[in-house]
Amino acid sequence: MSRIEPETQLEDLKGVGRQRGRLLAGKGLATVEDLLYHLPFRYEDRSNVKPLSDLALGETATVIGEIQAAQLFQSRRTRARLFEVRVRDESGGELIGKWFRGDYLKGILERGKRVAFYGKVERDTYSGEVCIFHPEYELLEDDDPDSQLHVGRIVPVYEAPGKMTPRHLRTLVHGCLQALPELDDPLPENVRRRMGYPRRVEALRETHFPPAGADLKALKSFRSPGQIRLIFEEFFFLECGLALKRQKARAVKGIAFALNARARNKIKEVLPFKPTGAQKRVLKEIADDMAQSAPMNRLLQGDVGSGKTIVALEAAVIALENDYQVAVMAPTEILAAQHYLYFKQLLEPAGYVVVLLTGSMSAADKKKRRRVISEGVAHVVIGTHAVISDNVEFQGLGFIVIDEQHRFGVMQRWKLLQKGEHPDVLVMTATPIPRTLALTLYGELDVSIIDELPPGRTPIVTRDVPFADEEKVFAFVRREVQAGRQVYVVCPLIEESETKQVAAAQDVHERLAKQVFPDLKVGLLHGRLPTPEKETVMEAFTSNKIGVLVSTTVIEVGVDVPNATVMLVVHAESFGLSQLHQLRGRVGRGAEKSYCVLMCGDMNPTAEERIKTMVETQDGFRIADVDLQLRGPGEFFGTKQSGLPAFRVADVIRDREMLELARGEATAFVEKPPSKQALVKLVDYIRDKWQRRYGLVQVG
Repeated sequence: MSRIEPETQLEDLKGVGRQRGRLLAGKGLATVEDLLYHLPFRYEDRSNVKPLSDLALGETATVIGEIQAAQLFQSRRTRARLFEVRVRDESGGELIGKWFRGDYLKGILERGKRVAFYGKVERDTYSGEVCIFHPEYELLEDDDPDSQLHVGRIVPVYEAPGKMTPRHLRTLVHGCLQALPELDDPLPENVRRRMGYPRRVEALRETHFPPAGADLKALKSFRSPGQIRLIFEEFFFLECGLALKRQKARAVKGIAFALNARARNKIKEVLPFKPTGAQKRVLKEIADDMAQSAPMNRLLQGDVGSGKTIVALEAAVIALENDYQVAVMAPTEILAAQHYLYFKQLLEPAGYVVVLLTGSMSAADKKKRRRVISEGVAHVVIGTHAVISDNVEFQGLGFIVIDEQHRFGVMQRWKLLQKGEHPDVLVMTATPIPRTLALTLYGELDVSIIDELPPGRTPIVTRDVPFADEEKVFAFVRREVQAGRQVYVVCPLIEESETKQVAAAQDVHERLAKQVFPDLKVGLLHGRLPTPEKETVMEAFTSNKIGVLVSTTVIEVGVDVPNATVMLVVHAESFGLSQLHQLRGRVGRGAEKSYCVLMCGDMNPTAEERIKTMVETQDGFRIADVDLQLRGPGEFFGTKQSGLPAFRVADVIRDREMLELARGEATAFVEKPPSKQALVKLVDYIRDKWQRRYGLVQVG
């Protein structure tokens, strides 16, 4: 292969061509650099090449021999089609490779060809033959100059696109590494030396083709020196981009709110209880941020029931006492209504006007509310997506609260920000995320965490029960209601279809109301109900006129009924872990002992792990950690909504400690670069290489 550059298109390389180039491009591999960062997903130690006559049962070995016979036939025992290949080597020993449903190998593995097999040596219990079932194989050619890449060493195994084999990809990667000139290392030299990492080309070569004596265990766990360097590099440049983004945001002129004696007294006036130490600490972080001239962008994390809303309300008072309006946006009408009632109860006696704005309101109602907002009569505006409608105008929006912010897209948050002149923003979530991941996912945000529950919150007893115990569960529900307490029954999330979920809720409601609890008041709540009906149902449940509330997951967040003591989740195995934790958080809000009953059907291993975790712990951060491992980062964070990068090398779960290390190094480099030239070089590299991949806003 002649001299190439990282930007060279793969389809222009000898041996690739347009057809294979299209296959590779379909995997996101368009250039040489793309290919070199497509790392092996595993490694096989094929250095243990053994004569066939020396093989021992149970060992994993590489063998090389000539194919003596290859045939496809139907197994008499299993009736499955079986492809068998018999090989012999110079030692005179023989071995059989066997593949069930191996039709695709006919015409590939043929008599007279030399082949390398890799796998576990076993004895076929039916035929008594020594064999390897489904061995990894490589066809060897006597004149193949690259044959040493595939056997007799630790061999990289790649995920290959289409009909390209790992062998083809291995040969192509090796050729590119051989033809590349000595690349300029983008990692700043002072950082690389301090961390003790190899240079980029060296790291790539060692990762793709480990040298003799390399630590196989380290390679398999992605902890070889070369792999660590490449992981760090990816995190470092992402974190540098985010640091530059934060730096740019802080240069914008915002509102410097004064936390004076009047504001402090007003906060004390509206507070319904003494705040916890964690709430006081977090409010100070927010107030200090609001006092700065740069716009605040802060994430407030707190477990279910930790008291995030009251902290947001206190911060809102600071803005109100500085004569600015406040907007609170929630993802559902039920949650918006809950916030409206809470803010109204605490703020209206202090002289503030609180307005609710939702999409399902009548046109006349919305027009009236838009007028009081634009005229500045409304001090606090609480609503759903209706708040960001083009015809909603504020007189002086200075403070924004976005609740359950992961349910909103980036553009929706941006549209709300445009309603004011660089307002301060507080986004809240009850989905605990490990701090370092939160700092990466929400890179432009500072993070505050409420890590303490209010006093008096008793642990919730959580049990999983089979449907066979349904009658016992219903008897327990009846006892709780007859004792004056209340119960939620949440219906199964059959699939991502609100229509089907509503139907399920209606069926369960009819059965419970008519057959199981005909003597009790059973209510029904779901997202398709008109807003007035939802409010009527919630008001009836809040005032204990309804004993059993059958619902879809619309009550997952924001519903606060202290008298509710039982959360019964039907077909709990079909719910996500964080969703179950949110649902459980609807009970345990009063003085009475509370229960979460998970009624489960048949479960796969993942569902079993979710239910087991729910029963074992109520620690939201531990639950989030398990959820992250079970679902992976993309699904956990909602990648399309959040903008979490699809890393090429790094893994935010496996490499969390590396992410924290890279964040510290990146922040230090951006804030105190070794020279202006070094910073300019970094900014140019990020703009050139990372802008397209990670959607970082313009930096520098």
